[in-house]
Amino acid sequence: MPLDGRIFLAGSRGLVGSAFSRSDALRGATLLRPSRSELDLEDQGAVQAFFGAEHPEAVILAAARVGGIFANNTYPADFIRSNLAIQCNVIEAAYQHGVQRLLFLGSVCAYPKFAPVPIHEDQLLAGALEPTNAPYAVAKIAGIEMCRAYNRQYGTSYVSVMPTNLYGPGDNFDLQNSHVLPALIRRFHEAKERGDDTVTLWGTGAPRREFLHVDDMAAACLVVMEHHTGNDLVNIGCGEDVSIRELAATVREIVGFSGDIAWDASKPDGTPRRVLDVTRMTNYGWTPRIGLEAGIASTYAWYVNHLDQLRRTG
Repeated sequence: MPLDGRIFLAGSRGLVGSAFSRSDALRGATLLRPSRSELDLEDQGAVQAFFGAEHPEAVILAAARVGGIFANNTYPADFIRSNLAIQCNVIEAAYQHGVQRLLFLGSVCAYPKFAPVPIHEDQLLAGALEPTNAPYAVAKIAGIEMCRAYNRQYGTSYVSVMPTNLYGPGDNFDLQNSHVLPALIRRFHEAKERGDDTVTLWGTGAPRREFLHVDDMAAACLVVMEHHTGNDLVNIGCGEDVSIRELAATVREIVGFSGDIAWDASKPDGTPRRVLDVTRMTNYGWTPRIGLEAGIASTYAWYVNHLDQLRRTG
């Protein structure tokens, strides 16, 4: 699929959607980017009306309700309901209105909790999920299977990717609902401002995670949209992981917090290790460009530059 024409970017204001909006590879496209106030993706009738009025030729389904361990554990019904509704409405409307090409973004957390690492795409549905985010993961699995089913039954070309943990400008820095990396940035920054001696973090710090800058993720997804066909998943990551303890030390140094780090082992760690097998992606000639330290530094700079706005919006 050439990256021009009319492309509906669902979720264009979020972390992932904003990265697609910035991509030079989409400069030749007409991006349809309604805000949430302009189009409620959980409203089936509104989604159908949008497709009927705008006639997109392709869809990037980046919209989702997302959050870290606390949010997933606290609002499981919200996570499964909202994500299932968004996916069902957009995928069905795409089919009803003749859209042949759609990219669905899954999530690394849809893989089993104890999947062998590095995690190959074939591990999907091969074991039990991490309980703290199982409802969200089930919704993502449903989206993947929905794309596969439409391809088989209707002859569409809907593809799914499995991004690893993402971060970058425009991330969610809310301490109750964010993922680990933006939460660390905010925790250390606010501790530095207050002159705290110690920052206490959840868990033991032992789990290992893979992190990818969101701009690298968008570039990889567009390669998939151009070249990948069939029902095989494609993992998107860097193929390298770090412990949460190592990550925290790196963020502390970049932020400039001089105090200590304490670990609250009574809080959950989540999956012990999660890093993806990215062979399928690298076979397309793609590799990430942004290293972790440089990416964290640029994300922290974005956070500092947008602090006034973030404080106004909570």
